[in-house]
Amino acid sequence: MVESYRNIEDRICHKTILNIGFVPELKREQLNVIQKKLTQLASVNGDLFLEEDAILDLYVARFWNQILTNKTIDVEAKSKATTVKTWVDLESIKHTQVREVGAEYIGYQTLNKLHLNNFLDTLGWDEEKIQLTYIQIISRAVYPFSEYKTTRLIQENSAVCELSGYPLEKITKDKLYKNALDLYEIKDELEQHFSKKTNELFDIQDKIILFDLTNTYFEGRKDKSEIAKFGRSKEKRSDAKLIVLAMVVNPEGFPKYTQILEGNTTDSASLPNMIDKLRLKTANLTAKALVVLDAGIATDENLKLIQAKGYDFVCVSRSKIKNYRIKDGEVLHRIKTQNKEEISIQRVHSAEQANYILRVKSPGKKLKEDAMKKQFEKRFEEEIEKIKSSLTKKKGVKKYDKINQRIGRAIQKYPSVSKYYQITAIGNSGENATNLIYQKKEIQDKEAQENAGTYFIRTSLGASDEQTVWKIYNTIREIESTFRCLKTDIDLRPIYHKTDNASMAHLHLAILAYWLVNTVRHQLKSQKINCEWREIVRIANTQKVVHSTAKNKTDELIEIKKCSEPSNKLKEIYTSLKIKKQPFTKKSVVHKLEIKNYQYALNKGSLG
Repeated sequence: MVESYRNIEDRICHKTILNIGFVPELKREQLNVIQKKLTQLASVNGDLFLEEDAILDLYVARFWNQILTNKTIDVEAKSKATTVKTWVDLESIKHTQVREVGAEYIGYQTLNKLHLNNFLDTLGWDEEKIQLTYIQIISRAVYPFSEYKTTRLIQENSAVCELSGYPLEKITKDKLYKNALDLYEIKDELEQHFSKKTNELFDIQDKIILFDLTNTYFEGRKDKSEIAKFGRSKEKRSDAKLIVLAMVVNPEGFPKYTQILEGNTTDSASLPNMIDKLRLKTANLTAKALVVLDAGIATDENLKLIQAKGYDFVCVSRSKIKNYRIKDGEVLHRIKTQNKEEISIQRVHSAEQANYILRVKSPGKKLKEDAMKKQFEKRFEEEIEKIKSSLTKKKGVKKYDKINQRIGRAIQKYPSVSKYYQITAIGNSGENATNLIYQKKEIQDKEAQENAGTYFIRTSLGASDEQTVWKIYNTIREIESTFRCLKTDIDLRPIYHKTDNASMAHLHLAILAYWLVNTVRHQLKSQKINCEWREIVRIANTQKVVHSTAKNKTDELIEIKKCSEPSNKLKEIYTSLKIKKQPFTKKSVVHKLEIKNYQYALNKGSLG
């Protein structure tokens, strides 16, 4: 154990304080703590906030007594140092620069677990650019705002720069814009890296992969955009141009591959562009993977394509299967869903379909379909009554041909219910209609009521049981959860960027942030902590980092930057994520007078 100092000639010298020999029962980290505590006893510049450890404190006391016995350190100086540390002018204490650190700390540790720094280093990115990438992804997850607003939050509210080491004064919105574009340039490599790392981290095999797509809308005209198109908006924003995000994820919610498509791309047309990349970009498995699809994508052509590429599929049939039969011995299973609804599932057989077919009856879905059917029937009948009433009005439409045209438009407007009605206009072509008669087709209507709430699951899997097929299909809920998290927690919508490159970089950054979010939530779920991401951020932001200053008895200024103690909820999260409860502590002393005319002066009192 050595003391470093500068002599009168300003040369660095070393003085042996204690030779403790080998201590095999102690680890390197424990020896470092002992060294810091001995430095604390010897100097005013030690860490005032080292955690207590009963075992290590015994070693500290033993070594300190040996130092005092050997008289290798000035006891009087030690006494003075203790006095300096103990007496602080309470009126001089100030707390400034209070910043949020908990959520940022969780994000920083998570990106380290995913080895993002090592990956970017292999691509030749310098240290500052890697630090900026950490800041950008963490900020996108914690503060999902524009680059301009994110810059202000980093500069005024967040401690993310102190965690990453990036100089706070260098943060600008232009650098964030540029870095987002650079990250999009390595999109495929980044996705492949994160995919493999999450598989390794959580021992995921990717035997089941889910495919679906969503869209988000733009604010602005986007006249010069090649990807922004008008289409069917899932947010009912028919007034705004859209962009489509197609995603492949695994049942654990981790993205495997993403692709940005034009806004008018239909669900069924999106699969051919993705099928060749389902595992090529993501995993090294040679086993046959199973693709789970929703009904919008599961056209016969797409299902044939999936099988032709060597995959199996599970999907909802796009149309209700009518001519089916139930063979003897097929058991009717009753299952409770996560929403505590009891559904029934049973295998059925159809000459039209060679696949395994599972009939599902859902009381909740039946209630919803019945309510919608009644609502549309009411509107349709009101429309027909308007046409009929015009026959008795003085200036109403009465021509037979015109009446039939109005009936046709009503049928076209309500196709889901008009098929259950028989409508007849009384009259001849070229003459006025005299009456209009309509009534329900009883057989078809009764059949519709019986089939309400029923849908069919198809799969190319061979020998399967009903409950296994049902469980596999329900993994599709995970991709719905992914889209929900992207659109709410990470604020994927709307997009304000003017150029296509900036828009795609914006979407890509959101997906990188989601990777961080899902990694955190997956670890917490395994420990029975099922909080939404916004709730995790709220809990984590109760921990702040505070810059404090105070003057001691000799008028020296003590500066301490220390994190507040985490709440019990945050401690539970830290423990589940296996990370330390204190991001960092920094302390320094600014001396009032410069020390002169001494044989040597302690150089920050460091023992090493």
